Amino acid sequence: MKTYSSSLLKVLSETIAFAYRNYAVTKNEFYAIFEMLFWPVVSLISVGLLGEFLYLSKNEIAFIMIGVIALSVIQIIQIDVTYVMLLDMWSMSLKYIIVTPMPFYRMVIGAWLFGSMRGLVSLVLLVILSARLFGFTFSLPLLPAILFIAGMLLSAMLIGIFNCVLILVFGRRAEIFAWTLTAIVMLFCGIYYPVSILPEPFKTAGLLIPITHYLEYFRTFYGFPSTFPNPFLIGIAETVVYLAVLLIVAELSMKRARKTGLVLKLSE
Repeated sequence: MKTYSSSLLKVLSETIAFAYRNYAVTKNEFYAIFEMLFWPVVSLISVGLLGEFLYLSKNEIAFIMIGVIALSVIQIIQIDVTYVMLLDMWSMSLKYIIVTPMPFYRMVIGAWLFGSMRGLVSLVLLVILSARLFGFTFSLPLLPAILFIAGMLLSAMLIGIFNCVLILVFGRRAEIFAWTLTAIVMLFCGIYYPVSILPEPFKTAGLLIPITHYLEYFRTFYGFPSTFPNPFLIGIAETVVYLAVLLIVAELSMKRARKTGLVLKLSE
């Protein structure tokens, strides 16, 4: 029992250490405030004004507001997860992190926890602004609201881990995906439109992305039909499978990066 408690305490301390690291690095950085507050607000207002100009109905405004809010929150959280690799690559200290005998998932979860806190702050701000400026009310029952938010947080983790894998495989050339991958994913998952209007094979690609189903789940409460029954269950099933696969691939990519010398190149 004592051994189990010590192991659990070690896991928690290592995980929280990475959450604190992201906090310590970004707390005084001006760009971190832009990521969390400025760009999400600009995006919300610009899309909302476009909806007003086009005389969209209340439900249509709700449709695009859900997408804008989800996009902003996921982008904030995934970039924190990607910082597991980026921060050390920029400071040329990646080798010190890679050689630590710590599983990759603890680094990711720690960074994800801090990113989730930043994302939730942005979420609250966007919900308040969308209600005040455009009349969109986030009026879900408590449980569906929690499920939808959990889906967004987990989706952001998937994108962040995928970015980390790309950096471990392709080095600095993959850095650009930290800021573009979310937008690429959103193109297929129906941020501003239902995936049903996409031509094949893009429609099928969209249905293989968990965010698609989380968005459809949320929108059913505003009267929009979903492609499949129980979209949340489909989304969470896809999330669990992708998360397991990505964590395995990330561990293998770290081992490969040590052997090929990529870690040293990224630390110079």
